Amino acid sequence: MEYILGSKPEGCIFCDFATAKPEAYRAKLVLLVGPHALVCLNRFPFSSSHLLVAPRRHVAEPGDLPLDEYDSTMRLVRLVATRLKQATHADGLNIGINVGRPAGAGIADHMHVHVVPRWIGDSNFMPVIADTRVMPEYLSESFDRLRASFADLEGEHPVD
Repeated sequence: MEYILGSKPEGCIFCDFATAKPEAYRAKLVLLVGPHALVCLNRFPFSSSHLLVAPRRHVAEPGDLPLDEYDSTMRLVRLVATRLKQATHADGLNIGINVGRPAGAGIADHMHVHVVPRWIGDSNFMPVIADTRVMPEYLSESFDRLRASFADLEGEHPVD
């Protein structure tokens, strides 16, 4: 509800993340800004450690990216999936792109890939009964735990 009812920032958050200084990454939940794509925690996650991978270029659809940037972004998705699963001991992952508002894209004008860790038995009755999600970990704790998983990848990393 915070996202739905809250004020939306001016401009594109992913473009802001791509140009931010590493000192601001923690506040923005950015784990890595690579040459062609970035990795950040979703501020309004479906699950703990829900990550987003977005190209640095402001495009709405995968077909709008030059092939080298698409390839780089998808390779990063692959790395993120592997490292996220290891870091969280997830039993599985949901990986997906919502293209356009009708498909569920909350930020439709800048393509991004959701990488969501899942565990056996992780769904519960709270969303159905109380329209509430239970998150077993604060975003800052997820950030601290995941930060090391991306520290060796090419690009800019958070600094304290």
